[in-house]
Parts: sequence; structure tokens; C-alpha cells
Amino acid sequence: MTDSLELLISIDVANTLGEGVQWHAQSNSLWWTDIHNSRLYRFDWQSRTLDQWRTPDRLTSFGILSTDPVRLLASFATGFALYQPETGDLSWIAQPETGKPGNRFNDGRVDRQGRFWSGTMQDHGDRKPTGTLYRLDEAGVHSVLHDLTIPNALCWSPDGKRMYHADTPTGQIRTFDFAPECGGLSGAKLFAEVPRGKPDGAAIDASGHLMCALFGGSGIARFSPEGELTALHDLPVSQPTCVAFGGPNLDVLFVTSATEDMTEQQRKAEPMAGHVLAYATPYRGLAECTPDEARIPKPQAK
Repeated sequence: MTDSLELLISIDVANTLGEGVQWHAQSNSLWWTDIHNSRLYRFDWQSRTLDQWRTPDRLTSFGILSTDPVRLLASFATGFALYQPETGDLSWIAQPETGKPGNRFNDGRVDRQGRFWSGTMQDHGDRKPTGTLYRLDEAGVHSVLHDLTIPNALCWSPDGKRMYHADTPTGQIRTFDFAPECGGLSGAKLFAEVPRGKPDGAAIDASGHLMCALFGGSGIARFSPEGELTALHDLPVSQPTCVAFGGPNLDVLFVTSATEDMTEQQRKAEPMAGHVLAYATPYRGLAECTPDEARIPKPQAK
């Protein structure tokens, strides 16, 4: 079982809660957010230059509609919106949890049919299971999974017929039969239990294996399509948060991480904590899915 990866670079950003990392092939760039610091980042792979924008609300996940100009379909802490960071223009589409002021959105992703999904969680306190996984499509916002504590690990099989999802505190990743034509779920079952830490952001590679960041577990677990643990990669950070394949050949694994709730002593012991790590891998990923403009509901009237 492989226990190491080859570190190529560390993007030194010291994020509090780096998340939502994804590769945009057309612009050869990497994108992610620091949720707690309301920041959006873009890293140009060829020039190794970093751009960042302050966001009007905590940006938790997003899909890239275009990069010239930059247009995102996003979940912010308080809802779904269209966002243009270069101008600051924000158009709310839906804010389904205005009646739950203690909740915020968290992990999200675009499915293989161009729909956008994102889940909510209790933001503070004892983290009761008040969260919901939502699907955003041309018909509006739909609540799909309920009673979640910290929704994470959202991704789809290469053929788009299986969806993976984790409620982080359980330590388990579940799989669902997925109906591509309507986005419906059925047949929920246990896919895997992580070997250490808790399951956070995940991605599927070209062979159908699932790569999952192990928050609090200083590593990345790789599972076969049958849920067998096939590799466990150690990392120099204890709180990896999300993973994405990228690079020109989709064989670079990018890992975001967090410094959230770490003591000063812990930060000194982990100088790469909060940075984005890029590793050469023997694996190859799949292109990130793009939101389908035809599936985006009209923004709310201003």
C-alpha cells in the first residue's frame, strides 16, 4: 500500500479553511476558497502566479462558468448565487435556509449533467444534524438528503451513475444509485469507512477510484470502486480538506488544508498547514464538470 507522494510545490497561503479546490483546464489554472476568510484564489500553473479576491459572503463551493470574465455559480454561507469577483457583482438565486440562522452551506460540486449541488451544516456550537444536501437545477432548489451534520466528499463515478457522499463525523462514505436524467438518488449503502481521521473533500479518478482527504488524519485515502482501501498517502498537514486532479495531463493531485482550531504550537510543528500542496501521482483524474447555463434558475429580483 503506497504511503507517500512526490511533492512538486507548496502554494503558501496559510488558509484558515481552504476548500473547494478544482482545476480549470481551459485556463490551465487552479481555483479554491478560504471559507472563513472570505477569499477566492486562482493559481496560474504556467506562470506560478496567484490572484485572489475578497468575497462578499463566505464562499463555500463553486462551479466555473467562465474565466474571461470570471463568472461563478456558487454556494455562499447563506445561499446560491451567480458571482463575478472582478466586479463584485452578486446575484442571489436562492437562500433556502433563511429560517435556520445557525446554519451555513459547506461542500458542493457540479454533477456530470451540469447541475450544482451543495450541503448545509450547523455553523457553531455542538453541531447538531440540521444540515441538508440541495440540488440546484432549472426547476429550482430541491432538498435531497436531510439530517446531516457536516456534508462532504461529494463526487460522482465516471459514468455518472453513482454518487458518493459523507457526513463527516460518521467516518463513513456512502454511495447512492444516481439517475442522470433527473438527479434522483436511491439505493443508499455504505461504501467505505476511512482508516483514520474523518472524510472531507473527495474526487474520483479516471479509473473510478475515490481519493478522500482525511481531516485530522494527516493523509489521503484511495478506495477502489468496490470500496477497498488501495492506498493511504501520508501528508505533512494534519487537516487536509479537499482534493482535485489537475495539471496539463490531469496527473497532479492538489490538496487544500486548514489551520482552523490549531494552537500556535501545532502551527509551528506543521509549517505547511493551511497551504495548497501539489503532488505528482501515478493516477490520472477526470476533468471538472462545468455548470450548464440552461440548468441555472433565474436570479432573485433585486
